[in-house]
Amino acid sequence: MSATSLLPLNQQPDQHQHQPDRTTRDRLELLTVLINGPSFDPLLRADVIHIPPQHPVYGWACVVRGCCQRPRADRYDFCHPHKRQWRDAHASGMSRAEFVRTAEPLGPPSQGGKELSCRICPDRPATAVNLQMCEQHNNRWYRYQKAHGPGADLDVWVAEEPLRKGYGQCQVLVCPDRADSPLGLCIRHRARYRSMGCPGGASLPARWANLEQVGWPVTVAFEEEAAFRRWCATTGPTQRLGLLNLLRLRPLLVAEIKWGLFAHTQRQHTRWELDWVQNMINFCRQRELGSLTELELDECVHLTRLIVRQMRNALRLVYFTPEETRDAGFIETEHFGVRFPSRLGHFDLTGVTQRWLRDLLWDHLADILRSPKHPRSGGTFDALRRACIELSAFLEIDAPGGGHDPRLLREEHMQRFVADQLHRERDGLPSLGVKRADGTPSTVTFVARQNVFNNTRRVLRGGVESGADQHVGLDRAFITAMPAAGPDRKRARSPFSDDVARALGDDASLRQLEAYDPLDHGMRDIWEAIILTGRRCGEVLNLRLDCTGRYGGLAMLWHDQTKVGNYDQAIRIPEHLYELIRQRQRKTVARFEGRHGRQPTSEERARMALFPSRIRNPNGETAISYKWFHSCFKQWVDQLDLGRVVPHQARHTLATNLLRHGASLAHIRRYLGQVSDRMAEHYVHVAHSDLEDILNHVWVAGPGAPNPGELLSSLGAAGGGITPMTREQALAMVVDLSRRSTPAEGGFCTFQPVVDGGACPWNLDCHNCDKFVLSGADLLYWRRKREQWASIAERAPDDATADYLHQVFEPTARAIDGLEKALAGLGLLQDALALDLRRPQDYFHRLWSLSFPAAKLAATDSADDDEPNGADVDLGEPQDASA
Repeated sequence: MSATSLLPLNQQPDQHQHQPDRTTRDRLELLTVLINGPSFDPLLRADVIHIPPQHPVYGWACVVRGCCQRPRADRYDFCHPHKRQWRDAHASGMSRAEFVRTAEPLGPPSQGGKELSCRICPDRPATAVNLQMCEQHNNRWYRYQKAHGPGADLDVWVAEEPLRKGYGQCQVLVCPDRADSPLGLCIRHRARYRSMGCPGGASLPARWANLEQVGWPVTVAFEEEAAFRRWCATTGPTQRLGLLNLLRLRPLLVAEIKWGLFAHTQRQHTRWELDWVQNMINFCRQRELGSLTELELDECVHLTRLIVRQMRNALRLVYFTPEETRDAGFIETEHFGVRFPSRLGHFDLTGVTQRWLRDLLWDHLADILRSPKHPRSGGTFDALRRACIELSAFLEIDAPGGGHDPRLLREEHMQRFVADQLHRERDGLPSLGVKRADGTPSTVTFVARQNVFNNTRRVLRGGVESGADQHVGLDRAFITAMPAAGPDRKRARSPFSDDVARALGDDASLRQLEAYDPLDHGMRDIWEAIILTGRRCGEVLNLRLDCTGRYGGLAMLWHDQTKVGNYDQAIRIPEHLYELIRQRQRKTVARFEGRHGRQPTSEERARMALFPSRIRNPNGETAISYKWFHSCFKQWVDQLDLGRVVPHQARHTLATNLLRHGASLAHIRRYLGQVSDRMAEHYVHVAHSDLEDILNHVWVAGPGAPNPGELLSSLGAAGGGITPMTREQALAMVVDLSRRSTPAEGGFCTFQPVVDGGACPWNLDCHNCDKFVLSGADLLYWRRKREQWASIAERAPDDATADYLHQVFEPTARAIDGLEKALAGLGLLQDALALDLRRPQDYFHRLWSLSFPAAKLAATDSADDDEPNGADVDLGEPQDASA
């Protein structure tokens, strides 16, 4: 192929330049092989394509059950009579699904359907659909019936009527129908011919049917026969139900349209009405185009542009190999088996004007697509392309020769680019190469500059690893001069404050949220699911239809955590949310039935979304977008006047509340679907005192218990190999920090008379009492105790004394070991070791801020011995420890 033929389809040569015959021939041969292949739909191979009324993609019939011969009205799913009936039913409150089930089907239309043959003379078309007779026989039957009255028998009359010859094919070159008169036009083109003023003045003799009946020849008269023939050659086909007419098109254009129609059936598609497609075909025929690549989209109406653009995308995958896309300046992700959600696979790289840099970018993108773990969205590709466009635009201005010769680039050129980007970020200046959707330059922000630095560095260093830099002669110092972007300034989202949380979950506020969802896409259900489960917004938006179930009597929600690669994950959900989802499932199924006139099959249910989009989503497989959800949410929050609030804060709020109620980081990470404890910490916001409250929930038996160190209570004891208490043990111990325990030295006392305020019968001998328990907040206290006893035993005068001390402390050591094991199993050991005081804020009280020199206190003790009456001793001015 020549270089011109390898241009992308959106960059065509001049219209007056003739496209090389070899390109046309090669492309036609390629498409012909594909169309004749076994995977191609045979329905689409003919030049006159007859589409069945209930075709899954191109169906055109009314969806009311039994009304399968009438066409849909405009973009409605009903025929014109049923459309009027549905408007009245909808106004009365009837649901769409109920209307589809109860509406009465109508008979076939009087015209516009498949061409029928006359029951008497099969070579002539039937114009009277009900009687299935040609126009002449219909008139003769009318006169016979009038003459014989009620006794006229149609079957007897038909048997006696003579067979008549047909008039041949319609003389309009693109018409597949038969002529219905000696004029040589079908009934539809005859009507069009008259409406256009009868070009050429073709006419038949008066009462020509009588002449034909007696066997006389019927001659067509012309005022200008050449004008009539020109009209027959240039006029387009008439609209027919379920028919696409590709006659009289160039062979390559016919093959391209057939392949485009087939490709449209192979993926989640927009809805193409047959009249839209036929209008596009007629538009190409009028301009005598040889290929869809020659069509100027600016000259087309919107619907034609929509269809042609999608057909070109499908053809680009056929016409270009990956190597050819590299030369042409774009990349197709579908060449590598990848297609990002809600994105085309086409990425235009021509904004990078230097060929060497564009090739480095293409190679880097291709390596990403070939890797086993490619990105989940096209954002990575957009960022890489933007970075290279920025560098390319700067080199065009600053580098020698516009940067097109990489051998001329040096370290100082990259350093000037870095300085220019930092200057634009600091002063908020516009970008050199990147434009917004409206064509204005985008502003260089910290995030934009950071992406440019990081992604330019990735592309250039990727060229070093592959050796491409040496191949093009790029100086290594130019590459290494690009620095890293530096530390990230991203801040973690804070949880909702109490007043914001109440406002966002209040029933009155939720009713206001419904006002921003007039078509009932499920906005309120989505938000309630997010705040009740803490799922990511995308995980809720993309829930499948059958995402709930009961297992062991418990309501469970199944979802995909695509961000971390966890699929089919189940979590328990409240009954309230379970019922909300069940109601939403019924609404989604009812909408499918209202659109298709039937219930979805099991295979269709498995692919359907719980919250389907209404845009370009005939089968309900695509969920509503995050952009739509966030737009409604933002308007709602602005109305509530809550300040800057985003949906993702609900996830932070749930994580913090879980931690405050005793869940460990390990449990939070597993429940929220996070990849590491570090990510879980990113979502957890807890004060120092909150952490102590959580550690207080971890209890082990004290030194005086029969089994020191045995785990007694933990709200998060379901993981880490730790078995939680049984119901009977919990009731026996009655361990509730708020009501059934009281703080003691190094732990808690659970003896109920003491908790209720009575005196201790064991004279506060807590450490030898079996009612004494250790909590996670006391670990450092007991570690110091262990160090103290070990130090005393080391200083013992003999081994017997040391062994005795170790034996006395052995139950306490077992309790400490058990506490450490419990905290480690719950992922809280490091937090417990970092908690040095039970209530740190208490030590800022005035009582704890006063201190006296030790020498003064010692003098006070000796003075007490000398003064039996307890005379006052001057301790001097107390010192403020906080000073």
